[in-house]
Amino acid sequence: MKMLLRGLATALLLIIVLAGAGWLLLQRPDIPYDTLEAKYGYADSRYMDLPGGVRAHYRDVGPRDAPVIVLVHGFAASTHAWDGWVKALSDEYRVVVLDLPGHGLTRTDDAYVVQPDSFENVVDQVTRGLGLTRFTLGGNSMGGEVAWTYAVDHPDRVSRLILVDAAGWPTKGRGGATIFKFMGNPVGRRVLKEIEIRPLMTQALKAAYIDPKLVTPALIDRYVDLARAPGHRTVLLGQRPRRVATAPDLSTIHVPTLVIFGQEDRLIPPADGEKFHKAIPGATLILYPGVGHVPMEQIPDRSAADLKAWLAAHPAKG
Repeated sequence: MKMLLRGLATALLLIIVLAGAGWLLLQRPDIPYDTLEAKYGYADSRYMDLPGGVRAHYRDVGPRDAPVIVLVHGFAASTHAWDGWVKALSDEYRVVVLDLPGHGLTRTDDAYVVQPDSFENVVDQVTRGLGLTRFTLGGNSMGGEVAWTYAVDHPDRVSRLILVDAAGWPTKGRGGATIFKFMGNPVGRRVLKEIEIRPLMTQALKAAYIDPKLVTPALIDRYVDLARAPGHRTVLLGQRPRRVATAPDLSTIHVPTLVIFGQEDRLIPPADGEKFHKAIPGATLILYPGVGHVPMEQIPDRSAADLKAWLAAHPAKG
């Protein structure tokens, strides 16, 4: 009996040691910002120090006297998401793309805490810092939520609105990506903060991009590396309080609005595009068959051409 108990104790100890070793192997440290900026920064990357310990990364390209378009990326993404549109638009428009706190190359200090309006405030501070008074504002996914929220709260500053697979309508959960199931509870968020997220990030990206050829090793590396910037995992997994879309709020938007959705979006129901279209007076809706959550990346040339045609047909007010 003693031998059996001793054997069980030894086996249990071995399991604990192996589990601990496995956990240590899965853990991934932060990557210094200098390393990330050298790898993922642009030749025209710029930085702006903002209140609250934020050092915002942005790009500002195109003719200085041209109409301005400001674009906001989605959850866990960065300014890179807009590369196709920046290239297509910057010959005729001044295009500003920025990284939100906890994303891309934007830095936050150790005391930074995300508030419900934190991301909208960064959009406001960066655009005011650049001397912009009125501009076309666009966003994808979470960035779309930031964009329509900003348009509701700052109607004097937004001249046109572009919502690309925008978030905001009440939902029981996002489909298509296991990583969001982990994020749905405190234990899961704690695990994600400490372990190698590459497999889960890869699955999420495949759900977003639809076409597996677009989910390249370089794309996965960028998402995973930027998530490991100091402080980013705390922000990404902090469950920022969301602004829920309502028809009464959206009905106060009275600027030309373009709603774009991929009909194969696995993260946000394409039916939400119809809801935005119906709730925002005079909005235009474009649905892309066979396209997923990021039309500006999956079909950059086609979506940018459609956007340029819409911009020409809907001059900014004021």
